[in-house]
Amino acid sequence: MSTAEETAGGEVEPWEEVTPDAARRLLVAAVEAFAERGYHATTTRDIAGRAGMSPAALYIHYKTKEELLHRISRIGHDRALDILRTAARGGGSATDRLAEAVSSFVRWHAGRRTTARVVQYELDALGPDARAEILALRRQVDGEVRGIIEEGVASGEFDVIDVHGTTLAVLSLCIDVARWFNVDGPRTPDEVGALYADLVLRMVGAAK
Repeated sequence: MSTAEETAGGEVEPWEEVTPDAARRLLVAAVEAFAERGYHATTTRDIAGRAGMSPAALYIHYKTKEELLHRISRIGHDRALDILRTAARGGGSATDRLAEAVSSFVRWHAGRRTTARVVQYELDALGPDARAEILALRRQVDGEVRGIIEEGVASGEFDVIDVHGTTLAVLSLCIDVARWFNVDGPRTPDEVGALYADLVLRMVGAAK
């Protein structure tokens, strides 16, 4: 099983949106190659080779290398937004919902670390139109976290002077997990998620 398919818990990344099977194999191979070598250093031949296919076969499913990156970025950002939106619309106080948002977002960045590195750090390789689309999704991601913090401030649960800056700090903290998380390290994705949730609640001055 490839690193792009595995999580620390051994779960499989389904990439259910991607069909047929050959297109899914190419996308998984592209995730691995982009994460390992970077987008610009990866060739379509590299991707096809990892998928056990010929370079010509790649172009049947993806017109360009950028189209592959765009598909990966779109799926990844849709998933990230869904995670945060689910937490933001869940029950409980703003404190409860911020803790859930952070812990689940961190778990995804740890458990899907290979995918997350590509999704979060290869944005500048996209062309103007694709980049604008992904930036719009990022603004929605930002909005979900900012909304929870604003609610916490309004209810008196949080003591935050700069909501915008705090939102950026929270998201940066979560996203960076994809850079350093190691499946052989001392903590599981669940443990890192719990730790970061506690850190963020301290950051916003939530009552313990």
